[in-house]
Amino acid sequence: MTEQVNPAPRLDNQDPGLFGQTPSQTVGPFFHYGLPWKGGADLVGQSDMGARSELFSEEHYVLNLAPPKGPVSGEVITLEGVVYDADGKPAPDAMIEIWQANAAGRYASPDDDRTELPLDAGFIGFGRASTSEEGLYRFRTVLPGAVPGPGNSLQAPHIAVSVFGRGVVKRLATRVYFEDQAANEADPILALVPADRRDTLIARKIDDAWRFDIVLQGVRETVFFDI
Repeated sequence: MTEQVNPAPRLDNQDPGLFGQTPSQTVGPFFHYGLPWKGGADLVGQSDMGARSELFSEEHYVLNLAPPKGPVSGEVITLEGVVYDADGKPAPDAMIEIWQANAAGRYASPDDDRTELPLDAGFIGFGRASTSEEGLYRFRTVLPGAVPGPGNSLQAPHIAVSVFGRGVVKRLATRVYFEDQAANEADPILALVPADRRDTLIARKIDDAWRFDIVLQGVRETVFFDI
């Protein structure tokens, strides 16, 4: 009679004997495949700005197109720029989000109950854009109006910006102001920024677009705010 030998205990997927320590990983970059959508960077029209179609085969480029916008008041603008990494190289795998008021200075949010100001039915004030292989992002939107600030102050027209990218565990928050706005001088948030750094928050008109480059680290690092 052969002696029965008990088999070795089975290793399951929680047993360290089966899997060793996993390597550390940075966040992403997965943004181009799961978060942008067709038209996500076009806040006033129905183009497919926002997602990078060249990264998808035609049969897989089935992202939904944003619905048609209604009439949107105000000055339509293009906001664009390059995202640079710490080495001064363009970041081809970053993603930019924007949030802003409409031309009258009212947000499309239940928290903004200033009913004396108009809302544009087709303008939500939120957009999302991938960067290109050259690190370029681009939005079509409207020049925002001034919005209330701390106390009884008034903030200059601006756009809130969030930056996502490789190695960025927590989104980076900054703002875009516009160089021709007299209200910049009295803006309570811009006043918190050292004078020699404020220009990193100012978009400048170049040809038909407002240019706002974003530098993640280094000598010309963009000012980012705690959130």
